[in-house]
Amino acid sequence: MIDPVGIQFPDLNLPPFPTKIKEDNGKLLILDSLRKKYLVLTPEEWVRQHWINYLIEGLGYPKGLFSLEKGLKYNQLSKRTDLVVFDRKGATYLLVECKAPTVKINQNTLIQALTYNKPLNCPHIILSNGIQHICMSFDEKKREFLQKSTIPKSP
Repeated sequence: MIDPVGIQFPDLNLPPFPTKIKEDNGKLLILDSLRKKYLVLTPEEWVRQHWINYLIEGLGYPKGLFSLEKGLKYNQLSKRTDLVVFDRKGATYLLVECKAPTVKINQNTLIQALTYNKPLNCPHIILSNGIQHICMSFDEKKREFLQKSTIPKSP
């Protein structure tokens, strides 16, 4: 995809959507539809904005259940999640860990997401670089996350 200022962005394995991109002081910014503000357009942000759009427009997730860059503490370290979705009762439901399209989804990505998920306790996790997506759900009987072939339905 080529944005309005002529920069080429990688095509992702997610549905395209009408983005609002602008340039400010030499930096490209993308409109975050949830926070209603422009954010620096990094490759990771490109992936996150596509996931936000897909979950809302494609899968019917309610906008009000999203939390972006939720701060959390793990072993005295401050961390920020990319995207957390809550269920209608306020419990965490889905953690989406976004990487740049050039970053491979591997064991380190999984360990990072599972580390972030310890205090959150989301039953569903998605690891994505926009091209490759791994969806996992917690299996109560086996007491572990198992890979799934589908994205969790809207909470």
